[in-house]
Amino acid sequence: MNITHLEHTIIALIFQGLLWPFVGRWVAGSLVVAILLGREVAQHEYVGGGPNEVWYLYGLFNHWTLDSFLDVAAPAAACCFIALILPGGGLWKYVRARR
Repeated sequence: MNITHLEHTIIALIFQGLLWPFVGRWVAGSLVVAILLGREVAQHEYVGGGPNEVWYLYGLFNHWTLDSFLDVAAPAAACCFIALILPGGGLWKYVRARR
């Protein structure tokens, strides 16, 4: 794990917190992760020669490494974890019901 995974995770959690009151915790996390995924796909398109030189789904299927995968997976896992454990989330409701 390198510093970009941590940076993307912190940015995702900040924006999830900012968007949470307007769209809810799950949608906020999904929006942020979708933006990070789009960023990674665009970077892969540019590695292949740019968006005008490659086929439509080129960035989605080519040039993925563990580093680029973790740039999306780490924020996704963090956003899911926050949405589950905070009050009102699925895990929170489960623990409250067991008491």
